[in-house]
Amino acid sequence: MDALHTGCTCRSDIADRNDVEALLRAFYERALTDELLREPFTPIRATGLDAHLPVMCDFWETVLFGSRRYDGSVFRVHTRLHERHVLTAAHFLRWLSLWTDTVDELHTGPIAQRAKLQATRMAWAMNRRLTGVDPTWTRPAMRSDDS
Repeated sequence: MDALHTGCTCRSDIADRNDVEALLRAFYERALTDELLREPFTPIRATGLDAHLPVMCDFWETVLFGSRRYDGSVFRVHTRLHERHVLTAAHFLRWLSLWTDTVDELHTGPIAQRAKLQATRMAWAMNRRLTGVDPTWTRPAMRSDDS
């Protein structure tokens, strides 16, 4: 019997840019309408997701596969956002929760795990840099083979 008839969800790992884009579309479908994240994501709704996706795909391809496509500054972008709408630990935790849930629903494997670990590291570090306070959640371990 094939997966369709057995009820198997058979999620695969994140393998390429197409997977990254599908993951980002699913994530933003949630984040753009989330009660807590709605306000910080106003600029993306204003310009449209399709205008934002190429940059985000470049970013996540760089994070997950070392493609070096992204050459911007994530911190600079979030600093400008923080100046317009103060970001708190609650924002970062909600973003992380939506990201993790979306990854888990679509993918499984070492790259999917890396996507969640790197997101946790980024949320922790971004919260700390923007607020000057360590987040209340545990800092993810930094291993040289995960960077």
